[in-house]
This record gives sequence, C-alpha cells and structure tokens, in this order.
Amino acid sequence: MAGNDFSGEQQEYLKGFMAGVEARRGSLAPAGGGQGGGAPPDAMRAAQDAAIAKGGKLTPEEKAKRDKHPLDRWDEVVARAEQGKFPHGVDNLLTRWHGLFYVGPTQDAFMCRLRIPGGFLSTHQLRGIAAIAEECGGGWTDVTTRNNLQIRMIPSAKGPEVIERLGDLGIIPKGTGADNIRNITCNPTSGIDPGELIDARPIVRALHHHILNTRDLFGLPRKFNISLDGGGRVAVLEDTNDIAFTAVKVGGEALFRLGLGGITGHRDFARGTDAVVPPGDVVKVCDAILRVFLANGDRTDRRKARLKYVLDAWGLPRFLEAVEAQLGAKLRRAEDATPAAPPLKHGHIGVHDQKQPGLQYIGVVLPVARITAERMRGLADVADRFGSGAIRLTVWQNLLISDVPRERMPEAQAAVAALGLGWEASHVRGGLVACTGNAGCKFAASDTKRHAAELADYLDARITVTKPINIHLTGCHNSCAQHYIGDIGLIGAKVERGEDEEVEGYDLHVGGGAGVERRIARLVRPKVAHDELNPMVLNLLRAWQEEAPELSFQDFTARHDEAALRAIAEGAAP
Repeated sequence: MAGNDFSGEQQEYLKGFMAGVEARRGSLAPAGGGQGGGAPPDAMRAAQDAAIAKGGKLTPEEKAKRDKHPLDRWDEVVARAEQGKFPHGVDNLLTRWHGLFYVGPTQDAFMCRLRIPGGFLSTHQLRGIAAIAEECGGGWTDVTTRNNLQIRMIPSAKGPEVIERLGDLGIIPKGTGADNIRNITCNPTSGIDPGELIDARPIVRALHHHILNTRDLFGLPRKFNISLDGGGRVAVLEDTNDIAFTAVKVGGEALFRLGLGGITGHRDFARGTDAVVPPGDVVKVCDAILRVFLANGDRTDRRKARLKYVLDAWGLPRFLEAVEAQLGAKLRRAEDATPAAPPLKHGHIGVHDQKQPGLQYIGVVLPVARITAERMRGLADVADRFGSGAIRLTVWQNLLISDVPRERMPEAQAAVAALGLGWEASHVRGGLVACTGNAGCKFAASDTKRHAAELADYLDARITVTKPINIHLTGCHNSCAQHYIGDIGLIGAKVERGEDEEVEGYDLHVGGGAGVERRIARLVRPKVAHDELNPMVLNLLRAWQEEAPELSFQDFTARHDEAALRAIAEGAAP
C-alpha cells in the first residue's frame, strides 16, 4: 500500500512494533518487560507521539524524558556523585525522579524529599532518618505540608548514600519530585480518631505500593497530588489536591466522594462530582484517572500541564466518561451523601482522646517545622516509652505521638517538654505554616521561616485572639505553603524602597480557607516590606477582636471589601 493507505489495524500494529523497537534500544523501558523478552509500549511515549502528531512541539523536559527515562538514569546520579558534581539544567529535573533536588544557588547542596505515605513512621525509621540527616546532611529535617520530611544540606558525594540508606529503612523516595505523584496524604489520626468514617491507612499503603511498582505512572506531564480524608478531628486539606477523596455516608455505607483538579496555587479547589468510590476501589479509580491524565495532559507547555487544565478544556462530564472507559465500568453516583463532622481547626496540637478506650495522642508543636536529629531521637524515645512506637506527621507541619495511656500522659508531656518542645500553642502559632523560603529555595522571594517566627513573636507579645487562625507564608507562586487558603495568606514579593533598594516582602491576602471554610483568599495589600508586615497583621487581628470576636476571622473579613480591609491593615498600630 502507498502513502497513508494502511488500515487501522495495520497502523496499530506498526505503532506497537516501533514502540517495541524503541524499548529494546533501552531508551525508555527496561528490557524483558513484555512477551518474548521485549517491552510493552510505553504510555508516556505514546502521549508524546500524540502531541507531535497534532503539530505540537515537546518541551525540553519532555524531550529529555523521551531520550532516556529518568528512572534509568541512576548510573548518571552515581557517576556525578563520584566526581563531586551536582546536576544542572534539565539534569536537575531528571534527578528528582530519584528523590534528590539540587537547590543551588541558594544552597550548594541536595535536598532529599522522602516518601512517607500518610506520614506514618515507626520510631526505628525516625531514628534512622535522624542518623542520615546528621551524617549526610545538615543535621535536621523539615516537616512539609504533605505529611512528609525533607533532609537538606546533602553534599554531592552523599546523594546516592542517602537514597540507599533510606531504602534500608523501607523509605523509597522515588518520584518525590518532578513529573510524578507526590507523597499521598491522609488524616494523621487515621485508625485512632473517634469521628472518622474510614480508616485510610490500608488504602494509602496499597496506593503507595501501586505507584512505586507501576512504571507508567512515572511518566506524567507534571506533578500530581492525591489525598484521602476519612473524617475526624484533623483536617488534611484534601480539596487542594488533583484527586480528593472525602469520606461520606450514603445510606449508612461509608464511601469516598470524588473531587478532581485541586490546585490552589492556581486559585482552584478540587471540583466536586457526584461520583462515590468504595474504599476497596480507590486504587483502581486513581489508576484510571492518572492514565487519562497521562495520555491527555499537555506535553508542549508546562505551565498548562496540570490536571486542572484538562478539566478546563474538557469539562467534568467528558473527563469522567474517559475515566469510566479506562476503568471498563461506570462510577457509582450518589446525589445525597452525609459528610463527616467538620474537623477541629487546630486539632493537630494538644492532647486528645483516641477511639481506643483509655488511650490518647499528643500533637507536638515544631517551631517553624524543623526538627534537629537530637530531637528526632528524643521524640522516638517518648513514643517508645509511653506509646506504641508510632509517629504521625501532619500537613500542618507538626507531628503526633499516639497510643499513650491516659494515666501516663503527664509523663509523656514532661518528656516532650524536656526536649524543649510543647503541645500547646497560641491561636496564632497553632496554625502557622511556612515553606522553606529563600534560605533553601531559589524560587522564593522572602525568608519565610524567619519571618514566620518573627511574626508569631510579635503578635503573641501584643494580642491574644479568641479563636484559632491559620497564617500561611509561602515564598513564591508554587505556593508550597498554600497561601490562598490561609485566614491570612502571605506570598513572597520583592518590594522597591527608594530608587535603587529592593527588600523582601509579601503580598497580603485574607479570608481563605479549605474544607467547610473553602474560599480563596483576597489580595488586600500588595508588596508589603517584611519590616512593615507585622503591624499590618496586628491591625487586622485587633479590628477583628474589637468588632466581632464571636465570629471566625474569615467571617469577619467577609463583612468588608478589599478597600476597607486595606485601610484597616494600614492603620497605625501602637
């Protein structure tokens, strides 16, 4: 046949044949993966081929992934370490498939982002991480907003050793950065919360291992977040994720309501659907959603390569139809569902009863979300002596120690205090969230952790607020600290002062929230210099307490337009 006169069946055969040829060359998939020693067609390459066929031009990142799959580049990671070199350019992105991030020029070092599904750690693992941080990094870890930990200040030669030693602990940081599925989050009180509808732990574990063992899922167009909220007193902010599962009751049965496309850095929460998913179907539903995204996400413009933009272009009905086609079954639908009771706004700190009679957990406050190796070992000792040896990280950048007998809780509290840590916090500090900032991230415009600590000190010395409030400081528009969902949301900005001076500062937003308080914060004052910020925040809090202390801060701000809120913020604060 001449020209394009191949039948559909012949075209599919040739496409599969050429994919097999490419795979056997070793460009994308490991040899021996398919029938007869070949490898099956690669889903990422098929998506790239489709983009090219439509006249698109692959981004440099997609071209690099196409040339050689990042998971097949471990030899390059080791070779650079032996030469004492860090990856640069696209190589830096590709190295993140193995969990290592070169964070220069801010720090001439690697950061390793771990993968701790749901944030559930044993004390053995916590001690092991402490040793790695001490011997291969800066001697501390940072708690992230994904129930996770990061090790920083890792020299180039130590990168592979960190990955290997983490693996020895059962912690595999594969795919924790770049175009992959990030750490799965869920309620830190799963399995112990009196108010939960579904214990998410076994589901998170199954999904975690499905991801690690499914090579296709390491070929997405961009990053992807998944979260499960089984109900209970600690919020997990699931509606800020690409896939959001929220526990509901339907006719007495506990199911997950499906939400899609959350990305609050782009001012979007997950879009609610009428689809409900039994706990046992979560893994296969996630797989189907991921494969539809993998095949149809943008490979030509990384700014538009998130799930949100597929939903924008298609609409929810078309996307759900594609998911059902991938599943080979219809998703269950339910118009009426009863949600779980709303979480406590600072339920992640303090002492609380578990659903197990006589047992309690304690939420420990971690100043600016950083833990030294010494304190990590100390907390592990507390969990072993008084609890069950379990540590639970939260999306609020702190941790819980669970399973403490009620009569032994005073001893546990004393042991926590002996480490220089506490379990109580002011309403300001209890919801204080800050990303790494420009002390460790080249994208950040401001030193968020330092400014967060200074802001808390300043406010606590001058005001006592009557209700919990969340203050989020993020350094850049990647919004790792999710500034748009804070009661007060601050995003780093460079502020001109005079003709030739530029200082660190923030754009000031107010009125955000997630879950039952879902709302995108409003910008009320752009470009506030960091040394002028604290009085402005104080003015807002004082106005709230004087005008309507019975309301939440969000409800107080909703009573005023942006101009009025700006005037309040700019008023003189003694």
